[in-house]
Amino acid sequence: MPRERGEKVVATNRKARHDYTIEDTYEAGLVLTGTEVKSLREGRASLVDGYAFIDGGEAWLDAVHIPEYNQGTWNNHPPRRKRKLLLHKEQILKIHNKTKEGGYTLVPLKLYFSDGRAKVELAVAKGKREYDKRQALRERQDKREADRAISGRRNLGD
Repeated sequence: MPRERGEKVVATNRKARHDYTIEDTYEAGLVLTGTEVKSLREGRASLVDGYAFIDGGEAWLDAVHIPEYNQGTWNNHPPRRKRKLLLHKEQILKIHNKTKEGGYTLVPLKLYFSDGRAKVELAVAKGKREYDKRQALRERQDKREADRAISGRRNLGD
């Protein structure tokens, strides 16, 4: 069987970009069991409540929902469990120092397969206040209206 190439996205956390200001992003590998990998290959996962943390010099991903594999047997995995993340020691130290500062958290943005290996994109992020969210929505809406007006003018000129 030929090896997989490219990137296949399994799940994204779109709400994270709305609720947080992203400072840095990191790519981390995941330590998974066989049934978790099979369930992910079916495209089934949810990052909505997920978060990551550093404990004892190791990075962990918690509360990410990977449902049980349909054809799994009695040794199926629990859907929500703590999963170890694979990062370089320097990256773990950098993330730990940043999150220890206060106000920063570690949020999973995307769960995907890169060349056949399960990866998660993590972001060191700071929570947005309610008025920041409204301002971002307003800016996005204004840009959309401006683009619409420009495209409308182009169509009239032709």
